[in-house]
Amino acid sequence: MIERLKKLFAAPGEHRARPAPHELAVAATALMVQLSRVDHDEDEQELRTIVDCAVKAHAVTHEEAQEILQDALAHADDATSLYQFTGQLNDSLDQPQKQQLLEHIWQVAFADGRIDKYEEHLIRRMADLLHLNHREYMQARHRAEASRD
Repeated sequence: MIERLKKLFAAPGEHRARPAPHELAVAATALMVQLSRVDHDEDEQELRTIVDCAVKAHAVTHEEAQEILQDALAHADDATSLYQFTGQLNDSLDQPQKQQLLEHIWQVAFADGRIDKYEEHLIRRMADLLHLNHREYMQARHRAEASRD
């Protein structure tokens, strides 16, 4: 586990092999954790949504998703920028997969029943770092909002 985290947080200039699926899951989950913390009100519903998204997106068990979440929570404060996560995801995900990730990020934002202005701003930054255009950003938002009903 420690070795996987070291690889995840390696300096951007270091040569890395293609990340393992678990490493990608941790990177995606770390983005969701960052979002859940941006309004300084990380609630239980957001954390449950993160776990649910990890189960769906990464084909892991609920227990594995909980472990991924714990890894991401433990290292979220150590993150110096979103780029360390989005860079790794950009190298490994295609455009539809990045759109799906953004939809999951929006689901976390909607989990507490409101979108804070800081959450919306951070999601816009994440979309930009994932090289998603405004149309893709809005489509992900609308799909996430529609899935709440």
